[in-house]
Amino acid sequence: MSELYKKMIDEAMAAQHADVNVLKARRGKHFTLKDARPYVEAVEKMTVGPKQSAAVINLHKESVKTHFNVLSGLTRHVKPEDDPFVEHYQTPVILEILRDQDAKFAKSLEIFVDSIKTHEAIIGREAARCYAGFYGPTCVVDFALMPGSTSNVVNQVLTKTDIPVAHKQAILAAKSWGMNTSYGIGDLFAKRIEAGDSLAEASRKEVRQLQDLYRNPVEAQAKLMQKAGMKSFSERRYMENYRKGMEKTVKAAIDDNVHYGNIATIPAYCVGDISHHISQSTYNMCKDDVIMATIEAVTNVIEKTLLAAVPSIKNPYQLLNVATGSSAAATEYLLELDAFNAPMIVDLLTKRYHNLVMIKPTRGAAAELHNCDFMDMIYRGWKILDKAERVKNGSGQPLVPKIDGIPIDLSPIHENEILMNPQRYAYPACAITVRASSLMRLADYPCLLTSEPITATMMTNIIALDKKTVAAPVRACKSCATACLVGSRHQYCQYREAV
Repeated sequence: MSELYKKMIDEAMAAQHADVNVLKARRGKHFTLKDARPYVEAVEKMTVGPKQSAAVINLHKESVKTHFNVLSGLTRHVKPEDDPFVEHYQTPVILEILRDQDAKFAKSLEIFVDSIKTHEAIIGREAARCYAGFYGPTCVVDFALMPGSTSNVVNQVLTKTDIPVAHKQAILAAKSWGMNTSYGIGDLFAKRIEAGDSLAEASRKEVRQLQDLYRNPVEAQAKLMQKAGMKSFSERRYMENYRKGMEKTVKAAIDDNVHYGNIATIPAYCVGDISHHISQSTYNMCKDDVIMATIEAVTNVIEKTLLAAVPSIKNPYQLLNVATGSSAAATEYLLELDAFNAPMIVDLLTKRYHNLVMIKPTRGAAAELHNCDFMDMIYRGWKILDKAERVKNGSGQPLVPKIDGIPIDLSPIHENEILMNPQRYAYPACAITVRASSLMRLADYPCLLTSEPITATMMTNIIALDKKTVAAPVRACKSCATACLVGSRHQYCQYREAV
């Protein structure tokens, strides 16, 4: 299995380095679509390993290639306000292909759409809770089933819907790692309440919006983009051309008996690097030397840790766990170099969230999404470092945090000249918040710390080994930072009840 693990590391790190290298070279400059070519080239080099499904790997590779080609044919530049949506056009298309290829799945979608209306009480309650900030900070598009997420609400309805389990799983997956449209639970409800609708009226409109996502996914996404004022390219032409490019690949995956839930998710989670991670907004953010250095150093921590871990890895999921655990520890370590830690930041961002609810009642449903990702990451890192610090005690030995028994190599942080010299980036005598303040910028955008390119590439490799088992959403407690440190919302999670 060592060869497989090495392949997974090489492919995942190639994707990450493609992003990081472009950002380092182009930060502060004008973004054009051709800038993302190195990421496409990295993905094109992905191979099919022993016992892996070629159909699964091709869903990833062909989606990236099709996304890049279609987008490049429509525009040269995507403005920052439009780049969050670029990974939301794929799943609607894939769902419609699955529906058109399988009459039974089409029927299940119809039944689910009707069930949304039948269970308006659930929709109204959850939308109201999100509007009021009942759950605290949430990931409206969650890769698990945390309270306040769209996947959590979809799962609640699916558990009361009489359709085949495999179809339930596909529908659920399509609103987790798969991103069926840009809509998040409660967004319309909040806006209608603030516009003067009654609770009942707002609830009915929320139901109709959710129904539309599954009845007409492509049209629903097009309408959402029109309302959002997306002008960088034609969303309708994109989805039309994306379907032409992907239909053959999706049919091949169906013929290979890949779980529909995996077919619905893989094509979406791998395309975001093109015009989202490699994008104008990221170029603007990475003008800050410390932010750029942070991304570089954490990337190198992940890579050095993974490569050294290969002989000790027992299964592919452990490799993914080491990748995400090492990045969590590295990020928390940077915070602690400035005398901050996860509990402090979680407390701060959670308090800020509740004030944000009052100041911006019509805030976007995804406003605090990445804050949640960031808090969960540093909380995990804090637990890893806390254990290591207890072991180190007063020995004077180097700190060696471990994840699954694998040592995490933090040396790239100490070898980074920028991170080790914060006095060069503030008033030198008082430069005690430089690294932490840069991390607070990344709290709004931690995608290359968590890291999404690495996770996506590894997940495709893992799914390719077990194509018939749905991978998304994660059916496990993800130890939400706010739930563990601030609030008591565990009873509202759905991970044990996932269809």
